[in-house]
Parts: sequence; structure tokens; C-alpha cells
Amino acid sequence: MTFKQLRVAVYADGADKDAMIAEYKKGYVTGFTTNPSLMKKAGVTDYVSFAKEVVAAIPDLPLSFEVFGDDFETMEKEAKIISALGKNVFVKIPIMLTDGTSTAPLIKKLSDQGIQLNVTAIFTISQVRATVNAFKAGTKNIVSVFAGRLADQGIDPIPVMRKTAKICRSKPGTMSLWASTRELYNLVEADRCKCDIITVPNSILAKIPGMGKPAMQGSKDTVLTFAKDIKDLGFSILK
Repeated sequence: MTFKQLRVAVYADGADKDAMIAEYKKGYVTGFTTNPSLMKKAGVTDYVSFAKEVVAAIPDLPLSFEVFGDDFETMEKEAKIISALGKNVFVKIPIMLTDGTSTAPLIKKLSDQGIQLNVTAIFTISQVRATVNAFKAGTKNIVSVFAGRLADQGIDPIPVMRKTAKICRSKPGTMSLWASTRELYNLVEADRCKCDIITVPNSILAKIPGMGKPAMQGSKDTVLTFAKDIKDLGFSILK
């Protein structure tokens, strides 16, 4: 399958502003997501300034920024600040607090206020249903299921993502998202599961130009790489 054959929307997942702008200019992606871990990795020191700069640089594609709070009151205040950054902004809300409390009541409250949400850190179908049920009819929202992390736990993510996509389609405006992408082939899997969106780190986005390459070409490219590395080593087996 080639990139152009994909129906799933590809979002870039990262928090390096310059890298985000670079991907934006390439034209492969149609949205962006961030999270606290990615911000830490990118060295972000001022959340609001970072978010404002990104919104200014990418004003016409969906952008997701996550709250930092771990209680409903703080998260609601943060959500309003983030939402006000732009009409293309989605507020990321984890599906639970650190003590395991479901955030479904907060999701409902924010959705009732018309705030666009991206509910994240979802792993189970029951969490998907609780999230979708909390959304106000007629609003636009994203349900982010961590398919890659499910696979890391030895759980097949495909059945979960298929069910997630079906549940999301039951409420217009709700989009299913394949999160924690581990390899380029996940784009094909997400597409086959009829997911609306897949988030992809820059390291995997860099492999998109190779999509659709014949298998035999991959074999030749690998042998050529070996040959180059053998030459660079500068020694031989035979004396």
C-alpha cells in the first residue's frame, strides 16, 4: 500500500516546535498531537508560550495539547485556557486521574461547554464507551487508544481498534485515533481497522517515502547498505 492509498488521517506526534513546522511544510500530515512526556523530551520550559507559537505557525490543522492537572477543578481551568488558544485546538484529557478515578464526569462537563476534546491514555473498550457516551451530541472530539502500548503488553490491538472505530462512528463528530505507533505498518493496520486518525512520531514519518516499495527493492537496498558498511570497515576476512 502506498501513502496516497491510505484513508486514515496521519497526525504527527511530537513537541519539538521546529520539527512540527518542518512536518507541516512537507504536507504528509493533517494534524498534530503533543503530550507532557514529549514536551519533557523536547525541553519545553513554558507551556503557554510553546502552545501559542505552535498555533501561530500551524493555524489551519488540528492541534492537541494536554492538561497537566490531576484533579477536576485544575483540569477544567487548564482546559479552558488551552481551548481558547485557537479554533483548531483540541484539549487532551487523560481517561483517568493518577489514583484511577475516571474522568468521564469532567469530559461530559467540558463537552457540554463545547470544548473540543482528545481523550487520551485509553486502553479498554469500556473506557471507549464511557468516553463516547460523555461527549455532547454535535461536538467534535477524538478518542485516543494506545494500540502500540497494548501490543507492548502482549495484547492484540487490532480487535480493540476495530471496535473503537465502530463505537466512535455511532456518534457523529467523534473520531477514533490509533496512538503509540511503533512501526510504519501500523498506518496500514489503522487504515484497515477504519480508524479516523493515527498519530506518528517523526522517526516513522521519515519512512513514508518508502511506502509501496517492492519487496525485492528492499532486498537490494539492504545488500547495498551492507556493501557500503563493509567498505567503511576497511578490513577483510581473508588475509
